[in-house]
Amino acid sequence: MYSYKDLGLVNTKDLFAKAMKGKYAIPAYNFNNMEQMQAIIQACVETKSPVILQVSKGARAYADKYILRNMARGAVEYAHELGCDIPIVLHLDHGPNFEVAKDCIDNGFSSVMIDGSSLPYEENIAVTKKVVEYAHSQKDYVTVEAELGVLAGVEDEVASAESHYTKPEEVVDFTSKTGCDSLAISIGTSHGRCKFTPEQCTRSPDGVLIPPPLAFDVLEAIEKQLPGFPIVLHGSSSVPMEYVRIIEQFGGKIPDSVGIPEEQLRKASKSAVCKINIDSDGRLAMTAAIRKFLAEHPDKFDPREYLGPAREELKKMYMHKNIDVLGSAGHALD
Repeated sequence: MYSYKDLGLVNTKDLFAKAMKGKYAIPAYNFNNMEQMQAIIQACVETKSPVILQVSKGARAYADKYILRNMARGAVEYAHELGCDIPIVLHLDHGPNFEVAKDCIDNGFSSVMIDGSSLPYEENIAVTKKVVEYAHSQKDYVTVEAELGVLAGVEDEVASAESHYTKPEEVVDFTSKTGCDSLAISIGTSHGRCKFTPEQCTRSPDGVLIPPPLAFDVLEAIEKQLPGFPIVLHGSSSVPMEYVRIIEQFGGKIPDSVGIPEEQLRKASKSAVCKINIDSDGRLAMTAAIRKFLAEHPDKFDPREYLGPAREELKKMYMHKNIDVLGSAGHALD
C-alpha cells in the first residue's frame, strides 16, 4: 500500500475550505499521458494555482495505474523544479464501484469519487458510505466526492441519455448518511463535447449553438440546505469554438459541438462550487494542435514534433482557465 503523503500529494479538505472562502474553484484536469501532465503542471506553476490531477477508470486502463501513480509523484517533483511547490491532488474521477475506489486509495490517491448517481437513492447512499468509511479510516485521511443527480452526455465510460437535476431536498439526508467530503451536483452541465442537443439551444447568426443557462436556482437552493459544504461541477468544459473550427478545418468532423459558457463557470466558482472538472477542452486543444501541425507538415513523423505544439496549446488553455474562468491563479500558497 502507498500513502499519498509519501508521494508529496495533498487531499482536498483544506483546498476546498480555502477556495470557498476565496470565492474561486480548484481546477480538476484529467490526464492520460506525459504531455498532458506537463502542460497542467507548467500552467499551474506559472499561474501559482493549486490543481487536482484527475484519473478516470479509462485512463487507468490506458496508461496503467502504476505509471499514473508515479507520474503524480513526478508531477510534485516537476513543480518543485519549476520553482513553486503548488498543492497537487491525485483524484479518481467517476469511480464506478467500491473495488476501484479501494484500489486507488491503496495506490496513493489522495481523493476518490464514487459515482453511484445512476443507482437507486438508497443504493447510492450504501456504496458511497462504504467508500467513505474505508477512505477515512486510512492513516492519512483520503477525501471522498459523491454524486447526486445525473449528468447527460458521454465521456470515457460515463454515459447517460438525459440529465436529472439534483434535488435540493435530498442533499442533507445524503451527505449526513454517507459522510462524503464533497458533493457533485447536476444543474445542467453535461459530459462530452456536445453538452446539449441542437433542439435545446438557439443559434447565433453565424450558426454557433448557444446553450441554455445553468440552473443557478437549484445551486442556490442546495447552498441553503448545505451552507459551507463543498460542491463540485462535472462536465464543465466550454468547448471553445476556435478548437472546433481548427479540427474541422483540418479534416475532423465534430458537428453541433457546444459547451458551458465560461462566464457561467466564473459565476459558479464564486459560490460553494469549489471544484470544476475540465476534460473535453483539453482533448479538443490537443487534437486541434496535432491536426494543424500534421496538415501543415506532411513530411513530419516524429511524435515529439507534433506533441510539443499540442502540449503548448494545452498549457495556454489551462492558464486561461486558471486566470479568467476559475479564479484559482495566485492561490497556490494561500
